Amino acid sequence: MSFVLPAPVPASVPISGSAERFAVRRIYCVGRNYAAHQVEMGGTGREAPFFFGKPADALLPAAEGEVARMPYPSQTADLHHEVELVVAIGQGGRDIPVARALEHVWGYAVGLDMTRRDRQAEAKKEGRPWDVAKGFDHSAPIGALSPASAVPAIQRAAITLTVDGKPRQASGIDRMIWSVPEIIEHLSAAFALAPGDLIYTGTPEGVAAVVAGNRLEARIDGLAPLVVDII
Repeated sequence: MSFVLPAPVPASVPISGSAERFAVRRIYCVGRNYAAHQVEMGGTGREAPFFFGKPADALLPAAEGEVARMPYPSQTADLHHEVELVVAIGQGGRDIPVARALEHVWGYAVGLDMTRRDRQAEAKKEGRPWDVAKGFDHSAPIGALSPASAVPAIQRAAITLTVDGKPRQASGIDRMIWSVPEIIEHLSAAFALAPGDLIYTGTPEGVAAVVAGNRLEARIDGLAPLVVDII
């Protein structure tokens, strides 16, 4: 097969303790999956899960020990951080039941869903899509993936984010409204999942603005930390 232009290099994520990488097909994101965050964003505290996407090349991966450098994006004066557990799909499927969902998980990482909050507010007001607010370049920083077998207690792990060493977000994965198996069940009813898909599973309360010069440190127990400098 030949192409009129060179085929793009696939997006990928480093793997903890390995020289291999995880090739990425799609990025799915879960909206408002922590009750306290739903409330701070104007929700009721418990709503059915909904999904949006980011392009795979929006990833900003950082290997263990590396610091990712994220340029402050254009067209915003209100860039927000959202720390999240990221699920990497290793086995595809459609209509996956909760009881079998974790069999489809390859591994986990800590990620950030960076958001142009002012642009999101404009889109909500006008009833428009969130693409400009959520899917811009470098909007999906992610740390190294760990195989699921290496983090058996991930569903009870703590999740935190600091900015310049000061706490901003702190919660637990067990406080998600919809658990990882439930997310996979809902998502696979709408889309056929495939190996290489990533799912950003939602953020706890405490989202706030960052500016150039800030250092973000995102952590989930058992996973490689993610450090991002806003430049």
